[in-house]
Amino acid sequence: MRTVETRLRYIPYRRRDIVAMCLAEARLTEGQADQFQAMAEQLQRKLHLHFHARQEALKESYLAVNPQARLMKSGLLSESPDDLKLQLGELLEQANYEPVTEADLAAALQEASLFKVRLQVDFSRFKEVLLYSRGQSQRTETLKLLWGLYRKPVTFTHYDNVALYLKVPPEEGEEGERVYLKLFENVPKADIEMLFPETQVRMRTIDKLLIGVPALVGGGVMLTTKLGATLLLVGSLLGFWLGMHAQPVTLDKAALLALLAGLGTLAGFIWKQVKNFRTRKLTFVQALTRNLYFKNVANNASVIFQLVDEAEEEECKETLLAYYFLLAAGEPLSAKTLDEQIERWFSQRWQYRLDFEISDALAKLERLGLARRDNGNGWQACPLEQALAVLA
Repeated sequence: MRTVETRLRYIPYRRRDIVAMCLAEARLTEGQADQFQAMAEQLQRKLHLHFHARQEALKESYLAVNPQARLMKSGLLSESPDDLKLQLGELLEQANYEPVTEADLAAALQEASLFKVRLQVDFSRFKEVLLYSRGQSQRTETLKLLWGLYRKPVTFTHYDNVALYLKVPPEEGEEGERVYLKLFENVPKADIEMLFPETQVRMRTIDKLLIGVPALVGGGVMLTTKLGATLLLVGSLLGFWLGMHAQPVTLDKAALLALLAGLGTLAGFIWKQVKNFRTRKLTFVQALTRNLYFKNVANNASVIFQLVDEAEEEECKETLLAYYFLLAAGEPLSAKTLDEQIERWFSQRWQYRLDFEISDALAKLERLGLARRDNGNGWQACPLEQALAVLA
């Protein structure tokens, strides 16, 4: 079960869905509806050209620090890796990602994991760490405990998407720093540490007890039954060597065989417990690997392509929504009134709490020539015929 408790900038619908949702209100005539659809397509094409240029600039900035770069460099062109962080931050902002602060990360690391594994991250290995999330909500799931005999409902914070920026110092024999980019989906906040590379799996207290208690009980039984004679012989030898008694201990062939057999049994028991510990830890590592396989969306340069596409979609949806509601109103609206109308429409019609970025949307409309201020500081959409001509 998913519940959105906070208002988010992220619009969780496709651009085509937004167009269909607007037209479903039937506030436009049939001719206007066709023109609005055509305008939406032209707007998308115009924004696509803009974001393609952004993509090329990011590719150039990332080339110098990309750990997977395969192309040779001529040395004739200048590179500006210092711009990468700034450009990437602006792109994430346009894609409506929210920064995960150090306090948020520290709280997430302290929360009980839903993955049933205790993980440890060595942050000293990273020179810089940046986390961004998008689509935060509260979810409730039922966890199976005690081998499925007990079920417990757990409510947790869930991220639809998480973007990770990691800058690491050069390793021995390498030149320059490297920057790793990662993009994940469907990540519980309590398990965010599993997204970092080389995360160490640690046994939880309950897992140690599940191995340790049977080992202690089994060891006690073995000592009192199978190793009783061996322990008595070893104790007698130690007592004689330490001068605790003067009675010498005779080691005949039978006693020596019993001693070796007992020590072999003890060594086998210890090795079995160590193997059990390693097997259980390996099981956790395999489960972690399988889980990450389905959460990983993109790595390094491919993250840039994914984020550019998402930013393009978000910018287009925001512009379309602001234009449609101004157009449907048929009269000038203040920024506040327009913002309230859009957010109320999402809340009442689509049961989604949206924090619409009205100032950014109006700035885009004005920059594209799709809306203008009237004398009373209200906003009015330009006619559809004019919008089609401006975007052509």
